[in-house]
Amino acid sequence: MEEEFPDDVTEMVESFIEQHHGYLSWLGVTVESFTLDGMTMTIPYDEKLTNPTQPPTMHGGIAATLIDTAGGIALRPHLSNPVSDDVATINLNVNYLRRAAGELTATAEVVRVGGSVGVSRVIVESDTPNDGVQPVAVGQGAYRLFQG
Repeated sequence: MEEEFPDDVTEMVESFIEQHHGYLSWLGVTVESFTLDGMTMTIPYDEKLTNPTQPPTMHGGIAATLIDTAGGIALRPHLSNPVSDDVATINLNVNYLRRAAGELTATAEVVRVGGSVGVSRVIVESDTPNDGVQPVAVGQGAYRLFQG
């Protein structure tokens, strides 16, 4: 059963991103929800993040960034010290399913956490040019857990 964190934990993660992670802050990342078993993050649609297609669609690298970030942060509650311990990506696999024409929302699920490695699975959804909101990318990440 998913355990919800207090609202201020979600706000704390979003504030940390805004204050200490320039790239994610520039992308406008927001944290929608955070539980012991996963999290949801969003990057708003912005024409500067699109491919030169008609209609404009979000660049795949933005979805990959969201998969990597949500997958890693989702593992933090399982660290000895979720704030000061570190997480680093070992491997990232991204499969693109269809073009994204709106904001990107990633839902990360913790698959397994061991002593030094954690694995997360992530689904990214977006409005699509013809089919409404659909999964546009799926990914899985393996992360090295540096625990104090």
